[in-house]
Amino acid sequence: MLPKAFLMAKPVIEHIEKHNHQAYFVGGCVRDLLLNRPLGDIDIATSASPEYIQEIFPKVIPVGIEHGTVIVRYEKDSYEVTTFRMDGNYSDKRHPDTVQFIDKIDKDLERRDFTINALAMNLKGDMIDLFGGKEDIKNKIIRTVGNGYERFTEDPLRIIRALRFSSQLGFTIHPETLDDIKLVRNEIESLAMERITNEFTKLFAGTYITTGIQYLKSLEIGQFLPVFSDFPDIINLIPSTMKPLKSFGEVITLLHLLKPEVTINHWVTKWKCSNKTKLEASQLLEAYTHYTVHGLDKMLVYRLRPEFYAGFVRLVHILDDTSINMQQMLIIENKLEIYQKSDLAINGHDLIELFPERKKGPWLNHVINQIEQEVVTGKLMNNKNVIKDWVKWNPPAID
Repeated sequence: MLPKAFLMAKPVIEHIEKHNHQAYFVGGCVRDLLLNRPLGDIDIATSASPEYIQEIFPKVIPVGIEHGTVIVRYEKDSYEVTTFRMDGNYSDKRHPDTVQFIDKIDKDLERRDFTINALAMNLKGDMIDLFGGKEDIKNKIIRTVGNGYERFTEDPLRIIRALRFSSQLGFTIHPETLDDIKLVRNEIESLAMERITNEFTKLFAGTYITTGIQYLKSLEIGQFLPVFSDFPDIINLIPSTMKPLKSFGEVITLLHLLKPEVTINHWVTKWKCSNKTKLEASQLLEAYTHYTVHGLDKMLVYRLRPEFYAGFVRLVHILDDTSINMQQMLIIENKLEIYQKSDLAINGHDLIELFPERKKGPWLNHVINQIEQEVVTGKLMNNKNVIKDWVKWNPPAID
């Protein structure tokens, strides 16, 4: 009996087969089924052309139609459906210059990166395994399909992917594959930074992160990566007690704390991170800096966005001898008097009324910030009259 995720996709394959074309589950979903891992995306390979898939399904998104890939929407789920193909040369180190659609899956599996991903399965659960992928899964080995030098030259990102799979699965990289990586690793510099960042995020989130980091060190990949190439000792500063981190914001916060002279802004710029990643890293850094002085308190929880609580806990577990958990964070959050500055019972207009002779100026923000801290820390009740009395007894300094 196939797992639920496959059964939900079953009608898509049945519909393709009803129109006299072959279709199989392929790649990572088949690998993860064999490993009893949680299933991610369910990908399908077919002998039908992308144009024909568009004809037979009512909802199709042509995301990569020139390379044979479309997204089929079925029962509110999305399935990537790719036509069997043979690839030409990879001039841009990412996409094949030419794609030839074919009607047999053999050559399609041959173009894939690693044997553990070159697997196909039909609706009966029967598998096509032309390159020993099942055996490599059994032996926990990462090995390229065919000539490793060619696979890595086609797309050097596969080097980072090999490290990422070692981190996620705890697998050993085959000695021949390691040798091929060493021959091509300088090509990493030609990759788009966003692609590397995406793989690194997954690498650092791996259950077996220490395995991935060990390969990162032994293969000396850092010399071909921004920041690492200028500060080669950073990789060696990563603690042996390293645990998985779930976002790149967490990763660059950790790396900054290990090497403070490399700022968050420098990491963000060199690795072309989004503003969201920059905000996350800045918040985590501020929270950890506060934590080292004051411990886990109301002000820390108040200033840190709730979506970053878990990341903060993970960083503390790696960097600090003490242990905190999400439950402690949430207990403190529930005891907060306010959750944002706008929750204060007083505002700038109220302060101007209290001091009508004063001109507007920086003093207003200074007083509001003082009130905010007093209320958050529980020293002052969030009541308009109570706050007014406090301000009268603690008048703002003259600018």
